[in-house]
Amino acid sequence: MSDRAPATPASLWLRVLAGIYDLLPLLGLWFLAGLLALALTGGALDPHRGAHKLLVQILVLLLTAVYFVLSWTRGGQTIGMRAWRLRVVRTDGSSLGAARALLRFFIALISLVALGAGFWWALIDAQGRTWHDRATDSKMVQVAAR
Repeated sequence: MSDRAPATPASLWLRVLAGIYDLLPLLGLWFLAGLLALALTGGALDPHRGAHKLLVQILVLLLTAVYFVLSWTRGGQTIGMRAWRLRVVRTDGSSLGAARALLRFFIALISLVALGAGFWWALIDAQGRTWHDRATDSKMVQVAAR
C-alpha cells in the first residue's frame, strides 16, 4: 500500500483483535521492566515498597510507550496490527511523526482508563475514529492483502 492510497477504516473489532495480539510482545517487555527494576534495586526489589512499585510502573509505562511509538513511526504497525493488516496513518495518508505517536499513545491510555470510552467513540464517529485518532489527526486503516 502506498502511503497516500485510499484505505478502508479499520473496525473497532479488528482494533480489539490487534490489541489482544499485541499483549504477547508487551508481556515480554513488561517482564523486561521487572528485570530492569530488579537490577536497579540491586536485587532487593520489594513490590510492597511504594518506591519500588512506582519504579516498576514507570518502567512498564516507558517500555509500552516505546513499543507503540516506534511501531507507529516505523511503518505504522505494531505486531498485532500487522497480523490483522491494520496501519495507523495521518488523515492525509502520510506517516505519524514521533510527537503525534507519543500523543496518540497517551490519549489512548486515557481512553482505556475512562473504561474504553475513547475507543467506544469509534462506534458513533462518522469516520470510525477514536479519541486518539481525532486528537492526532490520524486514522487506523485496513491494508489490502498483497
